[in-house]
Amino acid sequence: MQTATENRRDVRTELAWPVSVWLPESNRFFNGKSQNISKGGAMLTLPMTVPVRTGHLIEVNFPRTMALAKQKGQFARIKTAKVVRIDRSHLTTDAHIGVAVQFA
Repeated sequence: MQTATENRRDVRTELAWPVSVWLPESNRFFNGKSQNISKGGAMLTLPMTVPVRTGHLIEVNFPRTMALAKQKGQFARIKTAKVVRIDRSHLTTDAHIGVAVQFA
C-alpha cells in the first residue's frame, strides 16, 4: 500500500471554470478547464494531445464574466505558472489529462 504525501500549502476550492493555456514551446493556446484552484496553484484539465511536460512555464488565462470585466477593467486574469505534475492516470473518456500547476 502506498501513501501519498500532501504537498499543498494552501486550501483548494473546487472550481470548474474554462481556461486557456498558452504553451510557448508550441507557440499556441489550448483550451481546458480548472478542476480546483488555490492561492498558490491549480489543477487543470487539458486535452491529452497538449504537448505539456513537467517543468514547462505556461500562462493560464481565466476569463471573466462581462460584469467582472467591467469592474476590473480586463476580460481575463492571466497567471504565469509552472507545471509540477501531469496526471494521466485519470484519463477520462473524452481524452483529457490532469495538469497541476504552481503559480509563479
